[in-house]
Amino acid sequence: MSDMSSSQARAEVWARLSQSWDLIVVGGGITGAGILREATRAGLKALLVEQKDIAWGTSSRSSKLVHGGLRYLAQGHVLLTYHAVRERERLIREGPGLVDRLDFMLASYVGDRPSIWIFGVGLLAYDLLAGCWDHEYHGAKQFGEQVPQLDRYGLAGGFRYHDAQTDDSRLVLRVMREAVEAGGTVVTYAPATEVIQEGGQVVGVRVRDTAGSGQVAECRARVVINATGVWADQLRQQVKAPPRMRPLRGSHLIFSAERLPVKEAFTLQHPIDHRVMFVFPWEGMTVVGTTDLDHDLPLDQEPSISAQEVAYLMAAVEARFPTLRITLDDIISSYSGVRPVVNSGKSDPSKETRDHVVWEENGLITVTGGKLTTFRLIARDALKAAGQRLPGFKMPKHNQPLLNKMETSGSVWERVPEEERRRLAGKYGADSLALIQAAAPGELERIPGSNVLWAELRWAARSEWVVHLDDLLLRRVRLGLLVPAGAQAFLPRIRSICQSELGWDDARWQREEGDYLERWRKHYSIPEASLIPDWRVMLAQSKATWKPRAPELGAGTAPAPVPAGDYARPPA
Repeated sequence: MSDMSSSQARAEVWARLSQSWDLIVVGGGITGAGILREATRAGLKALLVEQKDIAWGTSSRSSKLVHGGLRYLAQGHVLLTYHAVRERERLIREGPGLVDRLDFMLASYVGDRPSIWIFGVGLLAYDLLAGCWDHEYHGAKQFGEQVPQLDRYGLAGGFRYHDAQTDDSRLVLRVMREAVEAGGTVVTYAPATEVIQEGGQVVGVRVRDTAGSGQVAECRARVVINATGVWADQLRQQVKAPPRMRPLRGSHLIFSAERLPVKEAFTLQHPIDHRVMFVFPWEGMTVVGTTDLDHDLPLDQEPSISAQEVAYLMAAVEARFPTLRITLDDIISSYSGVRPVVNSGKSDPSKETRDHVVWEENGLITVTGGKLTTFRLIARDALKAAGQRLPGFKMPKHNQPLLNKMETSGSVWERVPEEERRRLAGKYGADSLALIQAAAPGELERIPGSNVLWAELRWAARSEWVVHLDDLLLRRVRLGLLVPAGAQAFLPRIRSICQSELGWDDARWQREEGDYLERWRKHYSIPEASLIPDWRVMLAQSKATWKPRAPELGAGTAPAPVPAGDYARPPA
């Protein structure tokens, strides 16, 4: 695959932007990547432009779950859930090491709303839609024995079921690079500042180079697809379309697995407002999330977790894992993303539909909304709309694989421990062989405190379109999320590996390092402790703290009725 990390390669791409294209995709998240991949399968001459880095927005800040959406099923979105569970199973089959099955434990406490039995009905429907039977009920005693760190006071029982998880930015990147290998063209840090219109119809976009010369290119195509997610209204307003988006922020906290040890994912109801949330293992760490609230800040400002969100998530950890005595000092990092949700006017953000929409307005096709899991279906719907403007266009066959097949046999793979082969093949696809071959002595070892190999840094800097240091450390190898202080302690060695690969002089490296650390402190750490509300007070003020005085229940038994007013605090 072509190397676009160097200024020379970037200049070569810019020199080709003014040629005519069949299709221009604006937006480098999972939806844009999926559209580009399907377009290359259809033989289209396709260009993707992205205003920042690949997966810079929502697609690197998700809950990392490839799931059918049990919550969406409860809201009556049966078709959405059906498509999602089918796509989930397909991704698990085709992307081992990148998309992997994850067991979930759904815990229910006496007084939760809805009750455990409502979830049981939902899981039954969930499995029927997926075409399998893969959930089982455990009474409180058995459930508590399987999850000893979970608070047992008032535990009514729970279910085990499965979904899947991924490294979201690596999924976007793999799809994108396979599209480039098939003939697509990608350029980052190239915002589409203006749509070009002729005769009242969109015929192209003007893009500006924000990472180099500042030059502007006029790109024309038969079709322009706006796949900018939460930013969709910015292009739509240029064709005088009314705003339709409702940006919703979801934030997460990341802890070390030593302090918050979980082998499976947990689906829990938040003790204060009963929203469904997750605690799950990811990349050797433990993630807690998510929040769901209106995001009123400018979209071009990188989102950050608020002090109130930190307290909200800590309240859930305190209530459900009280014996671990988790504190703010245990937080390794945080991240926040803004979801592209279509506004239907609902007062509760969590009740807005997560389904996708496709609009055609004066020649501009916009696709937005939807879920990470169903990116291929979303891409195909967008291409169907585009096909009306592409003479002779034929949709690619539905049964083609989402990801190219990978083999992990051969002499090159012998350099890599068995447990690493699956992960590298999944995350890097066909590039994994070149990554191993490029590794210098000692670089096939893991970076302390993470599951990342030093060689992954070299490969990303050499070949994965890195323009700024945060591209490398926050989206290519995720060290900024996985290692305390944004991996600041490892920056000297990272520099020794990556500086020459990136072609940066000393002044550029120092500038990038300073910018990265400042960005990490502002957007991937947490606010000052003095600003964070006391989550213990929040819990004390909530009725959810007062749990019914109920005995632990045997496996397979229903919760016993609790007399009104018979509540007690759990022991400290």
